[in-house]
Amino acid sequence: MPWQNNGDGDRPNNPWGNGQRGGGGRGGGNEPNIDEVIRKGQEKLKNALPGGKGGVLMLILVAITFWLLSGFYRVEPNEQGVVLRFGERTILSDPGLHWHLPYPVETVEVRGVTDEKTISIGTNGSASRRAGGLDESLMLTQDENIVDVRFNVVWQIKDLGNYLFKLRDPEGTIKSVSESVMREIVGKNRIVPIITTAREQIQQQALEQIITTLDSYESGVRVLRVQIIESEAPEAVKDAFLDVQRAEADQQRSRNEAARYANEVIPRAQGEAERMLQQAEAYRAQTVARAEGEAARFTSVYNEYVAAKDVTRKRIYLETMEQILSGMDKIILDGEAGSGVVPYLPLTELNKTKKEGE
Repeated sequence: MPWQNNGDGDRPNNPWGNGQRGGGGRGGGNEPNIDEVIRKGQEKLKNALPGGKGGVLMLILVAITFWLLSGFYRVEPNEQGVVLRFGERTILSDPGLHWHLPYPVETVEVRGVTDEKTISIGTNGSASRRAGGLDESLMLTQDENIVDVRFNVVWQIKDLGNYLFKLRDPEGTIKSVSESVMREIVGKNRIVPIITTAREQIQQQALEQIITTLDSYESGVRVLRVQIIESEAPEAVKDAFLDVQRAEADQQRSRNEAARYANEVIPRAQGEAERMLQQAEAYRAQTVARAEGEAARFTSVYNEYVAAKDVTRKRIYLETMEQILSGMDKIILDGEAGSGVVPYLPLTELNKTKKEGE
């Protein structure tokens, strides 16, 4: 109930006193009535709202409608959404139009999952060296050399829920895992293949191991490829390393020339040896065959001699004389015609003179 002024004009009957405040306040006059101020404010609010209480209800319905409509959200084809209910994930949304309980009951996180992201490792090596810090690109090889390896890891989000809630720092985790895997692989290889011929093999091994490790963390990340930008000896020892490489190249060239010479000489020597073996085999076969033939002929002659000694003896004599006299100049004299011949008669000279006359 409003306070009434029951006294005289100098003593208003209200609990806040007579209008004087402190020592330096305003003197005289009456303070405004609080109930009156509240009543007037209510009247102004009712006049401002159409229809009185019905207008308030309509305003509440409109507010509720807008609140419910705020729960609609769209996920694009290259995106994925996850609904959070009081901070806890509930639904993983595919592309399309969806609805969730509006804030503050549920919220939604929408991220691109087909966009390729790149993490570079070792590209800040020069800056780290200038700042006196550790260089993440310097790695130790199996043969106790230092190699400067700079590479990129290309990845994208596979499962947005795991990406947001399984890892506190997804990009930092990917970088740490990638660097650790690359150091392990480099530590199992020698420096020369790393900077020359084994880069493709190292990239593939690193990709497989990074995928295996991140999948074991349920990171929600898909690693697409590992790209080695450059692998070389550190700048401080590059000249000396190049000298060693040139020396090894000269050594390899000399070995190749020696191998080529050996490939030319050894087959030739083997062919010559094979030819000599074949000739020896042919001579052996020929000699054995001749000896066997001579033995067979002797055996047949002996058998004939046993069967007819006189005939065989005469035939052997005639064959022997034929062989002996076949290459000699001969003059045959009948026994009777030669009985009066002078003991020395150069018949061979006469025969030669006769041939020249012809």
